[in-house]
This record gives sequence, structure tokens and C-alpha cells, in this order.
Amino acid sequence: MAKRKAPAGKATKPKAAAKAKRLRPAVVEDGPKPELVIITGLSGSGKASVLKALEDIDYYAVDNLPVDLIPKFAELTRDSATFRSAALVVDIREGEGLKRFPQMYEKVRHSIPTRLLFLEADPETLMRRFSETRRPHPLGVDQSVATSIAAEIKALKPIRDLADLTINTSKFNVHELRDFVRAKFRGVRDESKIMIYVTSFGYRHGVPPDSDLVFDVRFLPNPNYIPKFKKLSGRHPGVARYIRSFPQTTEFMTRISELLIYLLPHYIHEGKSYLTIGFGCTGGHHRSVMIADQIRKNLVSAGYPAKVSHRDMLKPV
Repeated sequence: MAKRKAPAGKATKPKAAAKAKRLRPAVVEDGPKPELVIITGLSGSGKASVLKALEDIDYYAVDNLPVDLIPKFAELTRDSATFRSAALVVDIREGEGLKRFPQMYEKVRHSIPTRLLFLEADPETLMRRFSETRRPHPLGVDQSVATSIAAEIKALKPIRDLADLTINTSKFNVHELRDFVRAKFRGVRDESKIMIYVTSFGYRHGVPPDSDLVFDVRFLPNPNYIPKFKKLSGRHPGVARYIRSFPQTTEFMTRISELLIYLLPHYIHEGKSYLTIGFGCTGGHHRSVMIADQIRKNLVSAGYPAKVSHRDMLKPV
């Protein structure tokens, strides 16, 4: 029997199939799957440190690769017999090329498993880092660092919205950031590697945006209304004794510590590599400071590495 010819309009099927095949992610038969990590974010947020951390765990590292070359680089990574994973940095230095980033990223994701990592930090932290290094902001030729940071945040927002992982590096030093990235991309699951940050804050200054858990301690008696305590912090022994003198303080700290110690193994099991816990009072000077310090001590006593910071403690009362 003679084969029936395909009806008009259906002859494009082979081409469509070929196109779909080209867009399908590569399948790796042996060894780890190839991966491309694209690092971007705000100037001063630690992109170079993250790139170095990935290089330390055998990612092939490239800094400041032009956007238009990324698709070809992704293909080389996918097909390479020399290296299986690669990481590259794209940032505000790319200029007009950033406008083409979303379209490029969509194309690359169909070529190789890809993760987009966006780094940021609080404007105050970024300004301090630029001041310490005495390096100019890439956008700061004719404007202040603060203005340049604001402009960069606005320019990179479309890319930030695409990110698979956003990290606020304000509380990290260089070594902590590298440790976190190594743990995150190695898939560490044990208690000795999770990073816990306990922070105090004042609600009048806003809730820290990177908090995973937030506890309101404004129900505790406020030392601010006692004249001799007003200008002191929750780290002053007299202020701490006053707050501890109320039974609800002790019960709260006991219950919260028990809750956290229950939750942490479950967070670790789900792959969480760091946890930020916030305690807030009105101004961030007294109650939240004392509570954050004690909770941090309780977590350390339970075998978890924890650090503490006090965002608003030094702000005017």
C-alpha cells in the first residue's frame, strides 16, 4: 500500500521535533550532572568571594563574562570533558548588556541546569564596605556612593526577580560567606555546618527583611521607662537583671529555646544551610538585645554554632 502523504501544514513536525530536541537539557550518562551558576548582585556584596568559594570546590570560575558570550560558555560547560560545573559573574559593569540578560538566561536554562545567585547587602553595609576599601562605586563617577547604590538596586531589580537564591551578605564576613557558599553548594546536612544568626531589632525601624523567624518581645516590661536604664542597652548588667526579674521573661526564653532546638534538625534535613532569627522590641535597645544574647548562648550550649548582632542598639533612643 502506498504511504499517505502528510496533509499540508503538518510537514513542519520534524522541524519542530528537531527544535524541541535542541532545547532539551543535556542528559549526562556518567558522573555528576553539569551545572552553571551565574553570580550577580550589588557592587560590594561579595561576588568575588562567592566565585572564589565555588572555585575552591572545583567549579570552573570566570569573572565578568559578557552577557552575549554566556550561551556559548554554557554549551562548552555542558559538553566539556574537563570540568562538569562552572560559575561566572555578571554585574553592573556589563552596562547595556544587562537589558539582554533575562532573554539570555531563559535560553541558557534550556541548555544546561542553571542557578542564578543574587547577592545583596543593606545600603549602610555597602557604604561602609566602600569606605573601608576606598574603592569607587562602578556607577559613582559623578555621584555619591549612596546615590550609586540606589541606582544599582533599581537597575538590577529585573534580574533579582529571576534569582533562584538571594543572599543578603550584611552579617557575613569574607570567611563566613565563603563557608556558607561551600556548604550550600556541597549540600551539607549536618548540624556542625548550619549557620545561625540571631539578631535584635526595633520595630520602629522595620523588621529585618532577611529574617526566617521573628519573635515580638514587646510584651515584656520596658526598661526604657526607668530613667537610669533609658540610655543603656540590654547588654548592661543592671538592665539585663531587670528584664530577667519577671517570670514571663524566663518562661519565654525557655519555650523559644526548646522550639528552636526542635526545629533546627528539621531545617537541616530540608537542606537549610543558614537561619536568621530576629527578636524585636520597640526601639531595639533593651529587651530584644538581652533576649537575643541569651538565646544565642542557649543555642551554643545545645551544640549549634550561632552568632548574634544588634542592628538598632546604637541608634538614638
